[in-house]
Amino acid sequence: MRVTAKIAGYQLRDITRSRWLFGYVLFFVLVTDALLRFGGGGEKALLSLMNVVLFVIPLVTLVFSTVYLYHAREFIELLLAQPIRRHQLFAGLYLGLAIPLSVGFAAAVGLPFIFHRAVATSQPGTIPSLLLVGVALTFVFTALAFYIVSRSEDRLKGLGIAIALWLLFAVLYDGLVLLFLSIFSSHSIERPVLGLMLLNPIDLARVALLLQFDVSALLGYTGAVLRKFFETTTGVLVTATALIIWIAGPVVLGLKAF
Repeated sequence: MRVTAKIAGYQLRDITRSRWLFGYVLFFVLVTDALLRFGGGGEKALLSLMNVVLFVIPLVTLVFSTVYLYHAREFIELLLAQPIRRHQLFAGLYLGLAIPLSVGFAAAVGLPFIFHRAVATSQPGTIPSLLLVGVALTFVFTALAFYIVSRSEDRLKGLGIAIALWLLFAVLYDGLVLLFLSIFSSHSIERPVLGLMLLNPIDLARVALLLQFDVSALLGYTGAVLRKFFETTTGVLVTATALIIWIAGPVVLGLKAF
């Protein structure tokens, strides 16, 4: 733990000086502040911010982590030559990347809500849910970036894989789900739809947030089915377990490849 903490501490000091992190935090500060000023209240601002979070966090986390790890490859190889266990080094690098991105996001979104006193105008639990989902997505896609870098030595190829993976989860996957729904619209497909939601961390986060914001009526019959499932104890446990698996799975794969 002491070795892991030292490596993570070095990572934290290095990343906090990065322009990427500064720009990332500034982006969310400006977007959140603008939505609160011109979006018509805390609840509407949160709904608009949800779409930004679900698209920007996976993209920035994947690209930033991939680029950073490729640039730090020589430093990592130097550390591997030292009497340090690989799982200690991996844990330190992983936490040193995921923690500053998570803290930066949470501060950039939470502070404008406090400054504008918009917490009172929002539904209870919506702001913590949005922050929790953003942090979870950060840890998921940081782990995926580690796996990509560990499996591919070519920087351009690795970066291309990272962007393609984001396109798959954020854009193409929804199109495939809609195609599935249109083809099998005459059948009972509630359970397959639930399964498809769990296979994509962005979709899982989106559905969980929509139900938290109490706008599932916009999803029609599907929204009613999802709400009926996710509001039960079983649904909550399945959702939490799926998010944990989406974090732990890429971490284990990344550690094995590392």
